[in-house]
Amino acid sequence: MKVAVGLHRYAIEDWPEVTSLALESERLGVDSLWSAEAWAHDGATPLAYLIAKTTKLRFGTGILQVGTRSPALVAMTAMTLDSMSGGRFMLGLGTSGPQVIEGWHGIPFRKPIQHTREVIEICRRVFNGETVSYDGEFYHLPLDQQHGGSGEGKALRSGAPATPNLPIYVASLGPKNLELTGELADGWLGTSFLPEHAAQFIDPIREGARKAGRDFSKIDIAVGGTVWFTSDVEKAAETLRPGLAFSLGAMGSKQHNFYNNAYSRQGYADEAKEVQRLWLAGKRDEARARVPLDLIIGTNLIGDEAIVKQRLRDYRAAGVTTFRSGLHGDTFGERMDSLGRLMDLVREVSMEPARR
Repeated sequence: MKVAVGLHRYAIEDWPEVTSLALESERLGVDSLWSAEAWAHDGATPLAYLIAKTTKLRFGTGILQVGTRSPALVAMTAMTLDSMSGGRFMLGLGTSGPQVIEGWHGIPFRKPIQHTREVIEICRRVFNGETVSYDGEFYHLPLDQQHGGSGEGKALRSGAPATPNLPIYVASLGPKNLELTGELADGWLGTSFLPEHAAQFIDPIREGARKAGRDFSKIDIAVGGTVWFTSDVEKAAETLRPGLAFSLGAMGSKQHNFYNNAYSRQGYADEAKEVQRLWLAGKRDEARARVPLDLIIGTNLIGDEAIVKQRLRDYRAAGVTTFRSGLHGDTFGERMDSLGRLMDLVREVSMEPARR
């Protein structure tokens, strides 16, 4: 099992510490570092900066929001970062949700799965060095007069060297989007994941791969949670309550909250809907109080080294191939200490006989 870390806590500033995170992650043997893209910094530019500071660490966009760039621009950005890094880049895509796509970008949020499919299919053609001609629901290349163009467009092939092996990851939660991930992607960027209910996510990915005639074992299952070494599990879980309440209540609308739906499918439907109801009613404190502690504990690695090690075994047995770690700590030094301890435990678990 590999380890990935994210830049999510650095969505505002502190680039010197971001650089230190990348360098220390590389020194400790972390496989990859992933950017975030919400409504702060974009998901690509920070990686270009960090690629220049490192030599072995891999980088991924976690995620670029589908629909906010043309597929050609997504492919151009990915190929540039891949070239700059010497093949250390992974393209992570995700649909986001209507609050961001419509509220921030002013783009209609519709048929996100079809939209994702078309972006991936066009990117693959660009990566393969093909002359790109495509007729989809969202994209028509070249754009003809029937679809609002002048009729002067020409099918083009990228002037950059082909990168047919550039990996594409999809951040997906719903069953149909998970199936698409299995059909088209090289990896899954998962969240809201309880190892005990892994089949809710992995079975649709496996089915998508089967229908497409692909080898499921080649798909990287990348999922994880906050790592917090502590002797007081419940106190730590209490501290993480607001974050999960925000995901259940605020990450989307009443009609579209993919995180809420994911937890609901794993046996927490009543609790998830109640937290959302309270949050949308403006009762934020009550919403936070209704988040079950066992859900927080189940979706994160909280406890002493023995507990964390056992949970890593659970993730591995569930089929996780990359653990995406969020690192707890009040200081950078504490977070790096947690990362070092996590890396030691992952190495130990990875050497044990696999179980299911």
